[in-house]
Amino acid sequence: MVIDDLKLPVEKLRWECDPQSFDFETTSDIPGLEGTVGQVRALKSIEFGLGMQEDGFNIFLAGEPGTGRSTTINNLLSKRAKSEPPPKDWCYLHNFKSQDNPIAIPLPAGMGCQFACDMDEFVEGVKANIPKALESKEYETNKLAIMEDYQEKNSELFGNLEKEAGEKSFALQRTVSGLVMVPQKEGRSYTQEEYDALSKEERDKLDEVGKELSEKLNDVLRQVRENEKSTKEELAKLDRELGLFSVGHHLDPLRDKYREFQKVLDYLETVQEDILLNLEDFKPQPPAPQLPGIRLPRQEPSFERYKVNLFVDNKEIQGAPIIFEANPTYNNLFGRIEHVMQMGGAATTNFTLIKPGALHRANGGYLIVDAREVLINPFAWDALKRCIRNGVIRIEDVLEQYRFMTVVSLKPEPIPLQAKIIMIGSPWIYYLLYYLEPDYRKFFKVKAEFDSRVNRTPEIMKDYALFVSIHCREEKLLPFDRTGVAALLDYSARLVEDQEKLSAQFMEISDMIREADYWAQKENSPVVTREYVKRAIAEKNYRSNRIEERMQEMITDGIILVDTAGGEVGQINGLSVITLGDFAFGRPSRVTARVYMGRGGMVNIEREVKLSGPIHDKGVLILTGYLGGKYAHDKPISFSASLCFEQSYEGVEGDSASSTELYALLSALSGVPLKQGIAVTGSVNQLGKVQPIGGVNYKIEGFYAVCKAKGLTGDQGVIIPKSNERHLMLSDEVVEAVKEGKFHIWSVESIDQGIELLTGVPAGELLADGTYAAGTINGMVDKRLREMQEKMKKMTATGEKEEKAGNNRNDK
Repeated sequence: MVIDDLKLPVEKLRWECDPQSFDFETTSDIPGLEGTVGQVRALKSIEFGLGMQEDGFNIFLAGEPGTGRSTTINNLLSKRAKSEPPPKDWCYLHNFKSQDNPIAIPLPAGMGCQFACDMDEFVEGVKANIPKALESKEYETNKLAIMEDYQEKNSELFGNLEKEAGEKSFALQRTVSGLVMVPQKEGRSYTQEEYDALSKEERDKLDEVGKELSEKLNDVLRQVRENEKSTKEELAKLDRELGLFSVGHHLDPLRDKYREFQKVLDYLETVQEDILLNLEDFKPQPPAPQLPGIRLPRQEPSFERYKVNLFVDNKEIQGAPIIFEANPTYNNLFGRIEHVMQMGGAATTNFTLIKPGALHRANGGYLIVDAREVLINPFAWDALKRCIRNGVIRIEDVLEQYRFMTVVSLKPEPIPLQAKIIMIGSPWIYYLLYYLEPDYRKFFKVKAEFDSRVNRTPEIMKDYALFVSIHCREEKLLPFDRTGVAALLDYSARLVEDQEKLSAQFMEISDMIREADYWAQKENSPVVTREYVKRAIAEKNYRSNRIEERMQEMITDGIILVDTAGGEVGQINGLSVITLGDFAFGRPSRVTARVYMGRGGMVNIEREVKLSGPIHDKGVLILTGYLGGKYAHDKPISFSASLCFEQSYEGVEGDSASSTELYALLSALSGVPLKQGIAVTGSVNQLGKVQPIGGVNYKIEGFYAVCKAKGLTGDQGVIIPKSNERHLMLSDEVVEAVKEGKFHIWSVESIDQGIELLTGVPAGELLADGTYAAGTINGMVDKRLREMQEKMKKMTATGEKEEKAGNNRNDK
């Protein structure tokens, strides 16, 4: 194997966007982006979900924050909603039959406001006309005639009775207990003495006449009551005719205007009946009684029951509504019933205090909510499921079931739900709901997944430029020239660590656009060039890399031991990535291996002290499989080895150091030193193939920084898996150092390639006789294992002989 064949040329260390691939001078010369960059799969899913009108086909937008989920859905809905009809207005009205259950009435968009105004005008007209009619001369004349007729009838009844009583020497008198018939003598009533002085026959005759007249008096009183009842009926009829006349010419235009809406016509009939039953409310009210020193407010009749609660007004809506509820609490989503505190602390409410929620405003259109916010707000998710399941929106006091005492409240008529609900959330929330919430699959059948990266194609690169253009226009930022846009594309590829992909997390791209604009404006530049994008990246790193610098200082000062020159047996530099919030950096770690006789197998020191994660443990166990398959095909292998990350005081996770540990182990077994100027990263499988890892750029740059601090020798570099070549997006400084031959990057496919590069000694192929050539790494490892196995065999045999001899002596 030729070592130079594994060395990567400068061209493979990064992808760099060519500014000449753009046909504009600055982004001010090109239009803004219409649509979304990439995300074809998500756009097709959204189109399908919006087109499906059947129940349950609501949409869940899954993706990482910053991938354009909210912007995309808003843009798509804005275009779609314009061509859709506006939804109906909804009004809540007083229910005269059951006042605790207000009536919900739908009307075409804009007519709800008209209806509310019409009812206000109607009430004002009735309030003005009825008192006038009640004070009219005609009404007074008709009322007086009814009362006179009533009095005449009563006078005639009592006159006839008194006449008959006079003829029979009786008179009608009013007492405390009512009207009675009293016998008369010489124009006056009998005294008790005179009555007692009468003979029995005379008294019986008087009593008989008195009883007869009393019965006639009862008949007269019964007739008076009937007259009174009929008089009241006539007065009520008079009032009703007056009311019908006063109300009718106000209601008739409303009946004609709303003749197509039967529910409105039914309501108007109930209004008319209620007015006719409560004409007294329209009469002038007497002043309230005043108490000394206390001024009581004048009590006026309330006509609020005739008002219209314009619950949802879509008069100004153009097309279907699009509602984004940022705070989806129960009340904000499903509406609420407000209460008013009265004197004495009592809370009262009525139908005019019913307020809509986001679901009511989005009815007939689209509701967008954040999935996490819905889930963390009490009762919101369960209530949303009920609304979708039942197809109606109910306004309820959700806390009623938790109170010890109930308060005055209402149960408004539910409103039919016809809205497309769109939830936005992370993929883990989607899968959490999918597996743990049975109803979720019924109600959100469409998943639109936004990827965090997109393929780097000429079309996508052009869309990136259009995105920069519209972003600069909307936020009034300086335009970018073609070199600035190219630098942004380089930064985007670096974010996803892939030469063939670009980042779709446009939140970070937008932040970089703003930061680059800041540095360009600070130097009074008319445009943002590559220089300012590079500076923005450098400044952003500088604001966050304090810990990285401190660790580099500790390595330079010798506090953290890392060798970058010479060779050591069983010692190698591994590479790891430390992530601190929004900043990540690579850190070299010394990995050591010690081999000795025994049967303990592989000992992972990190695992023994509970600092190793399960994936790292798996990587170490894979080494046992590799060694067994490589060297135990003709013999058992017996040895003990310990592996350790030196000066590691935190947890170790991941298998990206498994190849590094294997190199250290092979060096310890063979006795061949490893070059300390070369750091290694990559996982390995049981067949000895080196597999890709993450964070390759941070790892390379981290080791380069250490080598630079300790002095570049021209022999230093990093070994990476060959499958990681496309992920290289190294910094300009590292690329320049490689170009000048001060630093190197090698890529390997197998452990044999890597160990040969690290030692300068051929790895060695398996010969026909089952051995490896002498002088090769594999040959030396195989020889060492054989020697250890023979020694263990001899020690075991000697031990068995001594044990047998001891047993014989004991028997004697």
